Amino acid sequence: MKFTVSWLQDHLHTKASTDEILAAMTRAGLEVESVENPAEALSTFTVAQIKSFEKHPDADKLNVCSVDTVDGEKQIVCGAPNVRQGMFAVYAPLGAYIPGVDFSLDKKPRKIRGVESYGMMCSAKELGVGEANEGIMDLQGKVKVGMPLAEALELDDPVIDFEVTPNRPDWLGVLGIARDLAATGLGKFAPMQVKPVNGTHPCPVTVTTETPDACPVFAGRVIKGVKNGPSPDWMQARLKAVGISPKNMLVDVTNYISLDRCRPLHVYDVAKLQGGLTARLGREGETFLALDGKEYTATEDMCVIADDSGVVGFGGVMGGASTGVSDETVDVFIESAWFDPLRTARTGRATGIISDARYRFERGVDTQSCLEGLELATMLILETCGGEASDVTIAGANPKPQKPVQFYLNDVKRLTGVELKTAEIRQIIKDLGGDIEDAGEAWYVAPPSWRRDLEQSADMVEEIIRIKGYDALPLTSMPQPEGGVRQVLTEPQRRMRTGRRVMAARGFFEAVTWSFVSKAEATAFGGGAKEMVVDNPVASELDCMRPSILPNLIKAAQKNADFSQRDIRLFEAGPVYLGDGPKDQRRYISAIARPETVRNWVGKAEPYDIYAAKADVMALIDALGHDASKLMVMEPVSDHWHPGRSATLRLGPKNVVAEFGELHPRALKALGVDSNMVGFEVNVDALPLPKKVGVKTKPVLEKQALTPIRRDFAFVVKDEVAAGDLVKGAQGADKKMITGVNVFDVYVGKGVEEGHKSIALEVTIQPGEKTLKDAEIDAIAKKIIANIEKLGGTLRG
Repeated sequence: MKFTVSWLQDHLHTKASTDEILAAMTRAGLEVESVENPAEALSTFTVAQIKSFEKHPDADKLNVCSVDTVDGEKQIVCGAPNVRQGMFAVYAPLGAYIPGVDFSLDKKPRKIRGVESYGMMCSAKELGVGEANEGIMDLQGKVKVGMPLAEALELDDPVIDFEVTPNRPDWLGVLGIARDLAATGLGKFAPMQVKPVNGTHPCPVTVTTETPDACPVFAGRVIKGVKNGPSPDWMQARLKAVGISPKNMLVDVTNYISLDRCRPLHVYDVAKLQGGLTARLGREGETFLALDGKEYTATEDMCVIADDSGVVGFGGVMGGASTGVSDETVDVFIESAWFDPLRTARTGRATGIISDARYRFERGVDTQSCLEGLELATMLILETCGGEASDVTIAGANPKPQKPVQFYLNDVKRLTGVELKTAEIRQIIKDLGGDIEDAGEAWYVAPPSWRRDLEQSADMVEEIIRIKGYDALPLTSMPQPEGGVRQVLTEPQRRMRTGRRVMAARGFFEAVTWSFVSKAEATAFGGGAKEMVVDNPVASELDCMRPSILPNLIKAAQKNADFSQRDIRLFEAGPVYLGDGPKDQRRYISAIARPETVRNWVGKAEPYDIYAAKADVMALIDALGHDASKLMVMEPVSDHWHPGRSATLRLGPKNVVAEFGELHPRALKALGVDSNMVGFEVNVDALPLPKKVGVKTKPVLEKQALTPIRRDFAFVVKDEVAAGDLVKGAQGADKKMITGVNVFDVYVGKGVEEGHKSIALEVTIQPGEKTLKDAEIDAIAKKIIANIEKLGGTLRG
């Protein structure tokens, strides 16, 4: 939400500085994000006056001007066609930065066709304060030489941007902000009073509401004979300051009141309406063209506004193009209604429409603001566009007020530790708009119509301490536990912490992403079941619980690549959601890498590949307390892995501990990624927790371990035999003596029968208490060969 300081002062009489306003906002819980003052960008520029000018001796379209400036009389060469004697213009001194065209003047005088120029006179576009570029700015009004340009243009008005919490829709209007700041003591709350406009004739447009649950009250009136055109300069300046482009008075007034009072309105061209207007639920097959130029289909759950021709808008979300106003509009109907927040939010998510009206209605607009907003719009339109207003027509009634909150005075001390006088508590509640019925120790507080989130005594306490200031809360440290503070982690928590440290140590950056993905993405990664779809998603593209962390990591990696980041490696440790519902979740550590060959003077480093992924997976599993070398290497089970370029590590035939390798191009395409990606997923919960056993003291070795013995074997096997099976076969020959088996060569070609391959193994034999004799080594070798022969392999000669 953005507003200017001068706009705030329409409703708050205060002499506080901008810094004091920001401090009060922070104390009252309004989280300020940024402050921008247009005057700062214009601080270099001042008002100057052209004393005289003459044609450039060597250029027909240039003039040599004698200009009275804040730095004295200067000679400036200017090519603007509107130069005249006595004209007040904008002076940019030497070295000034010109924001509209993004360049700086030289710090020394510049010769232009042989004549020196000591500065520049600027157009509105060059200064970034307008679009006019056909000549230099012609300043009017009470200006004088040396006056700062920001003061001359009345642009010294800071724009404050702050974050609005979902429960505070009243902060989406400057009026609501002023009310809270006045309650803090920053000034006097004095909103402009809106006087009803008496109608001169009955309203010719009838309104009805068929669904009180969706639209309990629908009010409006017609103004005949308006002359639509630009809105007043003050209104345009305010809209521009907060990022809204002015269009015409009939549109601008609705935007202005929405920002000023959090009261969205809509205007219709009466000549384009067919019959009266009705608020009702949509019907199957109804469509309409919205103001954003897109066609939408209504459903039976959506509140629509319709005339005799059909749907002309979504209630509280967006109007239709067929009835929109234009510069030719003569008779206008102003709609002021209240729409159900939940239905408005569902309509917005289903259609994907993002509008200021939806943003406010789905948070809960003041239930009593319909008539005030309608009267204010009428007054402003009549002042600018003329015309005659009809009587106000109303269908339905305002929603019922909330039940009074039973507020206990002693809750303030009990919940916050702050002692406040009863009179101070009463004044704060009154300043915030609450009505009090005193019943001794308990008060019954009727919340204002713009605060439907106040429901219990604790809510009132929160409001009171917020206005008093959180800095009034006592600072009390928690008592230290006996024996000091100790960090207590469960074994699963310890594993996840260990996993994070291992991944960071191996060169991966940790990411924290949503636990949601789109349904299409979930389906591409083995999820998307009906039970996993979120009824009330935070965003339309995050409507399903994630079956894998990989989709979010892949998109994050691609986004980094789009910004030219190279050698991207990301990981995340968190939950994934499987089975029949959100409670069926598993702890995973997943990672993604975008392979890229990095050039270096010593040679090209190999890009990240499936073997690097396997090494990272095995290192991670080892760090989690399990011997990864004892896991079975088998084919992948998930469809998002590339067949033939991926594998699984399993603790038994069915217990999949990890999957790793290249991602399937189909899965990457579903995410809009066309480059290769390598990754892995480790199911931490698939690794059994270690058993707690008594620790036995091991004897200290009196002598150094004996030198290990290494033997190489080459076996010919069929193509379909996995190298991992040979490794396990060799290890099984003597589990005590054989401490390592590594594949160091795979050969296919001359000397090896077609359909077969040669796999070479290096076997490490570690002697124990004595040196092995040749016969003992040969016996182990024969067992290795026998085990491999059981797998269909033969020793290669």
